[in-house]
Amino acid sequence: MKIGFYGTGNMGKAIINGIVNAKIALAQDIYISDLNKELVNQLIEELNVVEKDQSNIAKEVDVLILAVKPNIIPIVLEANKASLNNNTIIVSIAAGVSIKSIEDIVGDKQPIVRIMPNTPALVNEGMSALCFNESISSSQQEQVISIFNSFGKAEVVAENLIDAVVGVSGSAPAYVYIFIEALADGAVLCGMPRAQAYEFAAQTVLGSAKMVLETGMHPGALKDNVCSPGGTTIAAVSSLEQDGFRKAVINAVQAAALKNEAMGKK
Repeated sequence: MKIGFYGTGNMGKAIINGIVNAKIALAQDIYISDLNKELVNQLIEELNVVEKDQSNIAKEVDVLILAVKPNIIPIVLEANKASLNNNTIIVSIAAGVSIKSIEDIVGDKQPIVRIMPNTPALVNEGMSALCFNESISSSQQEQVISIFNSFGKAEVVAENLIDAVVGVSGSAPAYVYIFIEALADGAVLCGMPRAQAYEFAAQTVLGSAKMVLETGMHPGALKDNVCSPGGTTIAAVSSLEQDGFRKAVINAVQAAALKNEAMGKK
């Protein structure tokens, strides 16, 4: 499989790392293009991928991943659509860019995938949502799923759920970082050194998330297991509820989803 990238920023680099480490494609079969030559040279040096111009990438690859800003996607597609092969899978990871908007440029016969990944892909713990158009075959779907499973987890969703995905996954690492910072602030207030507080907070969030994923238990049940009658944890949970913690998180997810929906209407 030959895979091309327009854009080699953080997310593009994370995807390339995943592909190379999982041996989905050989490094010499990964072609990259980016205006930032420093990023390009760094990837060439680290991973032995190949730089090519955009039109040649479009001609030669089986999968073309658009890892550029949303406003750049129409520009690069218009400039290179004549070079595309009919079976080349176009993958967009840009927020607010619908499958329909891509089909309007390259045609609805082209296999197209809309994906919302998140930044934990940088440490091989990404969560990606995949939406397919009607022109992509089942074998092509499996190819794309394998790419995005290589640096975390990938789930197929209906495109009308993408706004919700942005709220609960795409933007959510920022909420988690705020939570970790707040946990650490609380520990510092109680006398713990800052570096140690961050380690305790981050490891606790990591372990708690792993418990949800690996036990299959409802988060509420896991919470109940920690809350002894009249104990410290239920006192803390009560304090969070009094301060509107749950509602604040729900509002944040909805705000991100609504913003993504608005971006898609521009």
